[in-house]
Amino acid sequence: MKPKAASYYKQNRLKQLRAFCFAAKAGSISRAAEQLYLSQPSVSLQIQALERELNTMLFERRGPKIRLTPDGQALLEIALPMVEGMDSLRDTFAERCGDLNSGFLNIAAGESTILYILPKFLKQFADKYPGVRIRLHNVTGADGMAMLRADEADFAVGSMLDMPDDVSYYPVFNFHPTLITPLDHPLAGKDHVTLEEIAAYDLILPPRYLSTWGLVKSVFQQYNIPHKVTLEAGGWAVIKKYVEMGIGISIVTDICLEEDDRIATIPVREYFPSRSYGIVIRRGKFIPAQAKRFIEMLAPEFFHRPSASTQTLNHNQAESLTSEQA
Repeated sequence: MKPKAASYYKQNRLKQLRAFCFAAKAGSISRAAEQLYLSQPSVSLQIQALERELNTMLFERRGPKIRLTPDGQALLEIALPMVEGMDSLRDTFAERCGDLNSGFLNIAAGESTILYILPKFLKQFADKYPGVRIRLHNVTGADGMAMLRADEADFAVGSMLDMPDDVSYYPVFNFHPTLITPLDHPLAGKDHVTLEEIAAYDLILPPRYLSTWGLVKSVFQQYNIPHKVTLEAGGWAVIKKYVEMGIGISIVTDICLEEDDRIATIPVREYFPSRSYGIVIRRGKFIPAQAKRFIEMLAPEFFHRPSASTQTLNHNQAESLTSEQA
């Protein structure tokens, strides 16, 4: 093969592999085309050429949806690190040369994480690397997982209850359940309360599609104690406001408690589990230099664990995890 022909062949191979990897992650040819700024027929042709060369079927096609075959999954495991490495070449080279002042940092997180955990770390990162553009995506669990799988976020910061096989979780922060009441409430000032005492008053909780609702319900049901939710409100800041106004009391995670809150607090960890918040990332994900630096600020020991790699994360069996915004 002539040198010029070989060079063209390699360039074409990379395009085919990028088309394949993007389609596999997106689960859609049209979605991959949008991400690659190509036409849908062009992406389809590149994948078909790869299938012909490898003499196999990479996707099962069912209308607009596609699904990896076993051969397709095997190729994805081989090709994805190479494609991600090429896409991150500029940032990786800049880091190796001591320059980490360009590029992007994409983080997915829920509202409570964005309000109460990330601010000081984002300020620290922005001061140290002013040339890096930060994209902070306010998402709940399912949307955050979709962003991770589509590589629209470098990693997520939050809590998890269910651990999918394709992600890893590394807990960093731990917070405890707390009952909050108005300052003049009959329970205010107590060191300890029972579930019966809590159930005697109207509760304010996050919407029932978030896991706090189900958790509180299950605990009261476990003890066979009826309770009443008088108001559903999204976000801990909103819930604290309505508790302060005297509309009801609530059970929150102390991640949201601040010194200037005008509410009374009582620990209830005897009945409700603590919650960990940490780093969530797709398994096998190539970690860009910007993301690596931010993760090191959150958890300095992260890349020095015996099982950790500077480019990929191993599956971590976390003990008590929750996936929600509030």
